[in-house]
Amino acid sequence: MTTALEDEELSRLAGLHGVATSYSPSPDRTVAVSASAVVAALAALGVDAGTPDAVRTALAARERELRERLLPPTVVRWAGAGGPPDAVAALPPGTRLRVETEEGEERDGTEGLPAGVHRVSATAPDGRTGHAHLIVAPDRLPALATRSYGLLVQLYSLLSRRSWGMGDLGDLAELADWAGRTAGAGFVQVNPLHAAVPGAPTDPSPYRPSSRRFPDPVHLRIEEIPEFAHIEHPEDRARVRALLERAERLRTDVLDKGAHIDRDAVWELKREALELVVRVPLGPGRQAAYDAFRAEEGQALEDHATWCALAERHGSDWQLWPEELRDPRSAETARARAELAGRVDFHARLAWLTDGRLRAVQRTAREAGMPVGIVHDLAVGVHPGGADAWAQQDHFAVGMSVGAPPDAFNARGQDWGLPPWRPDRLAASGHAPYRHLLRALFRYAGALRIDHVMGLFRLWWVPRGSPPTEGTYVRYDADAMLALLALEASRAGTVVIGEDLGTVEPGVRETLQRHGVLGTSVLWFERDWEGDGRPLPPERWRADCLATATTHDLPPTAARLTGEHVDLRDRLGLLARPASEEHAEATADTAEWLALLGSLGLLDRPAAGPPGSDEEAEIQGVYRFLLRTPAHLIGVWLPDGVGDRRPQNLPGTWDQYPNWRLPIADAGGRPVTLEELTAAPRLRDLLDVLRERLGPPGA
Repeated sequence: MTTALEDEELSRLAGLHGVATSYSPSPDRTVAVSASAVVAALAALGVDAGTPDAVRTALAARERELRERLLPPTVVRWAGAGGPPDAVAALPPGTRLRVETEEGEERDGTEGLPAGVHRVSATAPDGRTGHAHLIVAPDRLPALATRSYGLLVQLYSLLSRRSWGMGDLGDLAELADWAGRTAGAGFVQVNPLHAAVPGAPTDPSPYRPSSRRFPDPVHLRIEEIPEFAHIEHPEDRARVRALLERAERLRTDVLDKGAHIDRDAVWELKREALELVVRVPLGPGRQAAYDAFRAEEGQALEDHATWCALAERHGSDWQLWPEELRDPRSAETARARAELAGRVDFHARLAWLTDGRLRAVQRTAREAGMPVGIVHDLAVGVHPGGADAWAQQDHFAVGMSVGAPPDAFNARGQDWGLPPWRPDRLAASGHAPYRHLLRALFRYAGALRIDHVMGLFRLWWVPRGSPPTEGTYVRYDADAMLALLALEASRAGTVVIGEDLGTVEPGVRETLQRHGVLGTSVLWFERDWEGDGRPLPPERWRADCLATATTHDLPPTAARLTGEHVDLRDRLGLLARPASEEHAEATADTAEWLALLGSLGLLDRPAAGPPGSDEEAEIQGVYRFLLRTPAHLIGVWLPDGVGDRRPQNLPGTWDQYPNWRLPIADAGGRPVTLEELTAAPRLRDLLDVLRERLGPPGA
């Protein structure tokens, strides 16, 4: 049994390393985390707290380190802030400062520096020295030039009669071109397009990728690659014809026979086609562009392509590879990279091709009149066996997984199976992996949605082998993370949207808003929680947000209105109460919202029956309501335009439900092609509501 003094010492040690010893699931409740969770989190940060003696030794060492150091690893200077950063102001009088800017210029002091990530060196009068990364960033991120609405869609679900069994970048370009030119839409938001971990089967979730920095070539439209048209060898042309026939069968299986989207089968075909494409020599200009891409991406691209090549030989979990290959900097890995140079080049070429098409899609969206264009999604983490976890393993916390603590919606908490970045290693590197990740995504994003944006402040770490209830929060340098976000977004002119749904600690939303990060508001969750709990009237919604009726993790609006989402959960055994009680509560909830819509005159005609009895009019009323709010962005869930009932992802299920594998379908469950979508009277009527009524906030 530990003594009160030992508990206090562990708490102090934890606090000095950003590890929480308690958390508040609600304003009126504080929960202590277990000592074992704290000890495990500290161990993952390289701090031994396994015994009382170890705690005292580590505490003394940390206090001495903080007392003696001149500068923390990373210092932030916000543009327009009066006076020097706090860390600089706290330096002993007479300390000399030298700054090396990003451009290599040497300067004295920190005044008048350009935006960027610089290196600062301090020399105190007593001879002590210190070094830090100095982030100089604009105080706010880019703002929207105009209010707009847009479409939300999971790209794989958007099949055309040209795609190979799942939606691709050709389909995305067509949708953006149509929506911008004919429907007045300002953006299209898609799921993360990060590189997936190959497997049998591949994890279909786009939120558990192999790499967040590099996109997945499965999204390529093969016929749009310039070299595809120059495959000339008769044997290769015959293989192309065979691949196109197999692709047509895959597409037909999904669209006409009710099969689920089979990402692995699609990738098998595209990989074979890409093997033929890369045999075609690049022209001089294309070769120069590819060489420039490889030079710009440098070691990160080499590592990603090397992981892909090694995964073909040894499997897709690097933790199971021969030990000498688990280190990306080992001599054996260098030999393997040289031996597999052809495969490394193949995967680097695919990254270049995909990056180029993503940029082209954004150009198409802007040329179609969209003020924003494509909104890309940044997942909260990566697969532990994937490319990023291998290449950046010194930045990841060993033995830890990201999740969420128990709350009102999930009493057992959540474990997402994603290794967290170590905040100390991030700070020591000037947050280099994060900075380069943002820069890569901003190249082709009109806006970026950050999943679980609260992770910029803290993440719930779960020790491997423990339930999510046995985790604890670990803090990150939110000031540095936000400064880099502002810096890179400003350089690219990109808007940022933070997914801030669920439990958010006090002050986080206010900090994000102050720096210009938009939030996310979903209609069914917007109630007066501090008052009578009734639906929040439109004028009381926040302005700095993307307002939507639903998300990929929630029921489509038609299912919510008709109560079919309760039936689905009942069929899968996911209800904690009798179905009759769940239905009664869901019906009452929906009726309250429809009553508010009716009182505001947002329904074309009064509902003649229970919720869902005039489904199309009610869905239009829901989006009219969103237009009444001051929200800067209004998001339309594209499946709502055809009455789709099925959520794309049903949390709490794995093989019980086809998560991430459903094409957009109509009210009867029949898959709907992109061509049919754009011609559907129901979707056109819904978008007419938004196009005609979109005006100043609150109009």
